[in-house]
Amino acid sequence: MASDVNIIPVYDIFMKYNYIVPIYQRNYAWEEKQIEQLIEDIDGAIGHGKESYFLGNLIVNQTDNNLYEVIDGQQRLTTLYLLERFLGLPFSKDALKFEAREKYARTLASMGNESTGNDLLEELTAKEITKGFQIISDYFSNKKLDKNEFVTKLKKVFLIRVQVPQNIDLNHYFEIMNTRGEQLELHEIAKAKLLEVLSNNDEKKVAAEIWEKCSDMNSYVQMNFDVSVRKHLFTNNWTSLQNTLQDFDTIKDKIISDEENSEKKTLQDILIGNKLLNLNDPSKSNDMENERFESTISFPNFLLQVNAVVRELEEEDSSLDDKNFLDSLSWAWSTTEKAKEFLYYLLKCRVLFDKYILKREFARDYKELGKWSLQRLEKYTDKNSDKPKYVATFGDEEGINKQLRTLQSALRITYTSPKTMHWITLLLTELLKNESINLICLLEGYCKKKVSDSDYRNRSGFGIERIVFSYLDYLLYRDGYSLDGNELISPLRDDWQFQFRSSIEHFYPQNPDATEVWDSATLNCFGNLALITVSGNSKFSNMPPEGKIQYNDIINQSLKLKIMQAMTNGDTWTKIKAEKHQQEMFMILEK
Repeated sequence: MASDVNIIPVYDIFMKYNYIVPIYQRNYAWEEKQIEQLIEDIDGAIGHGKESYFLGNLIVNQTDNNLYEVIDGQQRLTTLYLLERFLGLPFSKDALKFEAREKYARTLASMGNESTGNDLLEELTAKEITKGFQIISDYFSNKKLDKNEFVTKLKKVFLIRVQVPQNIDLNHYFEIMNTRGEQLELHEIAKAKLLEVLSNNDEKKVAAEIWEKCSDMNSYVQMNFDVSVRKHLFTNNWTSLQNTLQDFDTIKDKIISDEENSEKKTLQDILIGNKLLNLNDPSKSNDMENERFESTISFPNFLLQVNAVVRELEEEDSSLDDKNFLDSLSWAWSTTEKAKEFLYYLLKCRVLFDKYILKREFARDYKELGKWSLQRLEKYTDKNSDKPKYVATFGDEEGINKQLRTLQSALRITYTSPKTMHWITLLLTELLKNESINLICLLEGYCKKKVSDSDYRNRSGFGIERIVFSYLDYLLYRDGYSLDGNELISPLRDDWQFQFRSSIEHFYPQNPDATEVWDSATLNCFGNLALITVSGNSKFSNMPPEGKIQYNDIINQSLKLKIMQAMTNGDTWTKIKAEKHQQEMFMILEK
């Protein structure tokens, strides 16, 4: 899963390389505030002893020699293009292109050193591009910035260009970038404040160890501890915390006791122990195992989840918003006892999180693309060596485990921002009270309320919330579906999983090439819509339904769309069919 990383000088980024913004990316949208902030960052970063400045990341997918498809960072990249056009820097031919957007191509091509494209007719220009250029021009004029001096500074500014791995699922990559908000500095501050209020070195040492082991979110937390500590903290099969560990002090006593016993060992014991440790502890000997899983959230986001669970905050509270990170956690370092309470629940919740919250797994046939995984860690012994194995959390990969995994993935691809993942808070809160709780009933109830609150019957088009589409597909997956007496979708179908999809597709297109244009109400009704990936939506474009049904790889992204395909096959997709389909899907949602 490794990516290629290059440091690229901003000054010549458009002289040596060409970039293309794919059609499924949104248009240029930066306003005055963001544009001026970028200029100020560059202008103020160089000088006063600072000889270089890192501007941020540019995520790309190389499609040809010196041609890069922009995956993330296109707003900043486009602004840099306009800025360097204004400064009069040299460009390679086709330095920046927007796929299938003629207005953008025309406007970018018309830009000279001082021109904003006003020589073109207004209806032929991309107004957001010309507006951005004008904001830059006005800012330099109002602030009386020297162009030559700014160009000199630009030579000391760099981007980190990251090439995504080959064969990666770009839709998944989009979601990961959109949901990973690493607050590294803030969570290190939180750690320091927690340790500061603890009473002695033993407490601080154990607190730091709990924090460190929990911070690695992409492996099961048990495997982050040394094998000797693991034996003291977890049950014999490694699956859960020992029942005797009811607070921070009992955990501290176990860890400190293990360290004291280690200090009493002879040199021979230590040498033998280290040898056995390397043999018996896969976390020390198998680096590939640490790249097998990918957590749903980052560690800073997990800290906010634990905070919400411990304080029993309501969903409407902004507790998962990292803008208030330190304020939200500040109660935890107000006293020694509260710091201990938070650290205990940090480890307790982390064990439950790994056991009951789905991950992405990259192994065997899914090593490149990954698949949804709901597994618990379990110990097994092979030739006198203890090793981890990953088994279905509920004992059987079929039935309950498969259903819960699919239900969680429906929520995961719907609520992509960590600050909206309140379903995780709900699960952790209830699991702390009772691990035997029916998680499927709990989450289905959560989804039903979300669907009901969305007022979907009175919504249309892009106003219909994504949870309505996702939960409907889950119900179709759970119960199956028959059309005209023939089973079209079998219950708990083996080969179907939710994909990262966020684009509402009009099955009968909004701008058809055919002569008939549907009225707005029918065109935007739920019966004519499905949720698919942005790339799938781009591929469908204005194609008629009869053409779309040939693309099974896209159709299979949505079970609802699969029904629409079957209703169209050998016939045409009509308004009557769309309305009939809508009423039937509403009945399934309300059953």
